[in-house]
Amino acid sequence: MPVQSTPNPWLPDDLLLLCFACVSRLNYLTLSLVSKRFRSLLASPVLYKNRSLLGRTETCLYVLFESSSRYDWYTLCLKPNETLTCDTSEDKKKKKKKKKKKKKKKKKKSSGYVLARVPIPSSPRVRFPGLVAVGSNIYGIEEGSSNVSILDCRSQTWCEAPSLPVKLSSLSASFLDGKIYVAGSSYKDGDSGSLKNTFEVFDTKTQIWDPESIDPCSEIQCKFINSRSTCIDGKFHVMQYGVEGVVYNSKESGWDLIGPQMGNYMIWYSYCVIENVMYFFLYGVLSWYDTEVSKWISLKGLDGLPKLPSFFGAPVRLSDYGGKMVVLWKENHYKLRRSDGHGKIWCAEIALERRQKGGEIWGNVEWFDHVLTVPQSCSLVKVLAVTV
Repeated sequence: MPVQSTPNPWLPDDLLLLCFACVSRLNYLTLSLVSKRFRSLLASPVLYKNRSLLGRTETCLYVLFESSSRYDWYTLCLKPNETLTCDTSEDKKKKKKKKKKKKKKKKKKSSGYVLARVPIPSSPRVRFPGLVAVGSNIYGIEEGSSNVSILDCRSQTWCEAPSLPVKLSSLSASFLDGKIYVAGSSYKDGDSGSLKNTFEVFDTKTQIWDPESIDPCSEIQCKFINSRSTCIDGKFHVMQYGVEGVVYNSKESGWDLIGPQMGNYMIWYSYCVIENVMYFFLYGVLSWYDTEVSKWISLKGLDGLPKLPSFFGAPVRLSDYGGKMVVLWKENHYKLRRSDGHGKIWCAEIALERRQKGGEIWGNVEWFDHVLTVPQSCSLVKVLAVTV
């Protein structure tokens, strides 16, 4: 009698890693729940090497929250499917009774998205202006120190980067053409009471700070104290409320002045740049900046988007999500006070389209949903998109 071979219940790790590389990262939360072995493989650097070789890299959203001096990271993913159960005879009777009743208003269908906490240990204390996404990494530049850290979003670990050449009391950083530009303020030598504009450049490929400090135009009105920065038209913009801003052209190594209109709407960090267009949120309205006429224009469309918080300084954050806009906001707890001391975090994904007629930009809401519940004391710091 022939001996029957017992099939091997375990697939080799190499084969599993290839299979995982073909799966969207949005489903990695579900895969991680299967076993410890799966969780270990999902953190393997080989997995992301396979994803790159197979051309399966994709945009992934990371969200930073602060609560009681603690910093926690979350990522957008698809929630695991609910357990399916067979209908009993009692269940069938109940369903028949429901059909006979009058139709109630249809409940909004869930998008299936959720924010899941990323197990990242000892996250440095970095504010909105010092966080910059570069490829699969997030750079964290700390105010009040010269510390720079790098979060590898593949392994979910922090490592130290070369420190800033000078300690900055305040700063704002943006990424352009392989380099991180940092505009900030530092104390003059031997003078603890006087601040000067400071401008530093970091090459992410060589991991070296430019040894020659660039003159930040100290005589201009715009001071880099509590300033905001962004990159548009291949130039680094530094803006401050109420005064003219400055633009650094890296190709010409020179500075230009720009009117205050753009900076007046950047004060509460509710802005982002998508395909060379700057978007902003204020008082419940999403707008975009037309550089040709130096004017903010309301985003058209947005049918189905729920009413966003309209009070000044509302906790709303925007991000480029692979050419689309992602809007995250905290439920307006001034209107809705939950007895359990918690509030909801909502997320919407909006596709953008520039119409030929008039050059207007329209937004199409693809989905929105409640993606996380947090304590009321928890604040939404920043949303970033990485490529993994």
